[in-house]
Amino acid sequence: MTPRLNPQAVAPDVIQAMIELEKRARAGGLEPSLVELVKIRASQINGCAFCIHMHTKDARAQGEREERLYLLDAWRESPLYSARERAALAWTEALTRLADTHAPDADYEMAREQFSEEELVKLTLLIATINAWNRFGVGFRSVHPVAAASKAA
Repeated sequence: MTPRLNPQAVAPDVIQAMIELEKRARAGGLEPSLVELVKIRASQINGCAFCIHMHTKDARAQGEREERLYLLDAWRESPLYSARERAALAWTEALTRLADTHAPDADYEMAREQFSEEELVKLTLLIATINAWNRFGVGFRSVHPVAAASKAA
């Protein structure tokens, strides 16, 4: 895959605004492990290899178990995720697939059972932010780091 352009190089002020938004989303007080699961799941849905690579690496650095990363795409069928994580993942999927889901009441209610109103706003900002980053990554064909020995022939 060939990158289309480097948004940081051509519009640094725009990327800086995204970085500031990212800082706000990260400073929201949500558990770091939950933050990474949300970012990975949205990135899986959006097909953003750059962000999947980044956030699985970040999750591992925070001690996330490989098993939970491998099964994240099938979280509904796995007992490895807490009720709070399940609510966050359902809300992530609902908002990431907004055109199809229209944020169903059931997903909202599940999130409301696990998160305070303030936390729900922070979670929604987190989901919005990773979806925006995914659009930069996929739209401009950002390429994740690849070790020389791992490159496809």
